[in-house]
Amino acid sequence: MKILHTADWHLGKRLDHYSRLAEQRLVMAEICEIAERERVDAVIIAGDLYDHINPSIEAIELLYKTLKRLAADGKRAVIGIAGNHDSPDRIEAPDPLARECGILLTGYPHSQVPEFALDSGLKVLRSAAGFLELQLPQQSTPLRLILTPYANEVRMKTYLGEENAEAALREVLQKHWQGLADQYCDEQGVNILLGHMFCMEKGGEREEEGEDEKPILLVGSAQEIYTQNLPQSLHYAALGHLHRAFAVCKQPYPVVYAGSPLSYSMSEAGQQKSVVLLEAEVGKAVQYERISLTQGKALARKSFDKVDEAEKWLSENPDLLVELTLISDDYLTAEDRKRLYSIHSGIISIIPQITNTELLEGKATDIDLSRNMSELFTDYFQSKNAGQSPDEKLMDLFKEVLAEDE
Repeated sequence: MKILHTADWHLGKRLDHYSRLAEQRLVMAEICEIAERERVDAVIIAGDLYDHINPSIEAIELLYKTLKRLAADGKRAVIGIAGNHDSPDRIEAPDPLARECGILLTGYPHSQVPEFALDSGLKVLRSAAGFLELQLPQQSTPLRLILTPYANEVRMKTYLGEENAEAALREVLQKHWQGLADQYCDEQGVNILLGHMFCMEKGGEREEEGEDEKPILLVGSAQEIYTQNLPQSLHYAALGHLHRAFAVCKQPYPVVYAGSPLSYSMSEAGQQKSVVLLEAEVGKAVQYERISLTQGKALARKSFDKVDEAEKWLSENPDLLVELTLISDDYLTAEDRKRLYSIHSGIISIIPQITNTELLEGKATDIDLSRNMSELFTDYFQSKNAGQSPDEKLMDLFKEVLAEDE
């Protein structure tokens, strides 16, 4: 059984003022081409299909066209879940029609897909709240999916009741997952968890969320889900939310972030984007590989101390999206700024870094503006509060505000 794992499409997302829709059309077509070339049996999408709860008409159209092509008239199953950028109701809205094409979309942790069968051979064998068992065309082995769309506090209270609302989310989810695994996930099928969450190994190094990614604020202040909370009877965990592609762990089975298909913030500059192709067979460990994506513009952060040097580099790299820092002892003139923008259409921002202390009335100017916004905010807060650092709650709030569209 061949399955393609992808996530965090963020259709409709912009990089500051710069639209990425043309790039998104290209990379969506590339993902479809990979699914067709590799003859995959199913495609699983781990959340954040859109970038906003109210996406543009163009983003909605791109999503529907991509899902329809991936499904190939029901010959290939396509399963998608809502992420923390998505409206669960909007994700589920086309479900009755989408099912007829072999596309299954769930927005809530308690969503249940009705049983149905298509002429292509695709069939829902069993279904429960947060669980789906599929018979795929050309496959005799069933595919079981534990589905975990993004779960915030309100949704968990609605689903699980007030008595469980204050428990750590990881404990609540572990109990829920284990119950589904015990009931449905034996060794006669391929068992996968598809989720949008922040997952890490307990005691391991914490992966940073992207500087413009909305932080996941969860029940009981438990932001992390640990790999040890996942059921042992799975063969693979397909995750979304973090935009860097990496494996959280490989034993007892792979727990993998597919990553986003495009670099969506300057903190992702230099990352190779990809999708994950996995091959699963009953009685054997899942094998997986990353397939690199080639569409979309690369991001770059560059610093220069002369405008002429910046102009030369920009002329030599016309296809990049650039955050440009100019280090100078004087202010950047309007003429220089206009000149730079005129020779390169992909300049996202120009950051002047003044070294002349007299111009800034003797204030400290040794500021590394290539650092991320959270670090710069911490420095600013300390400068205004006698060296005191902002607490965790304030930093979470700052990240959430930073992630919102202007």
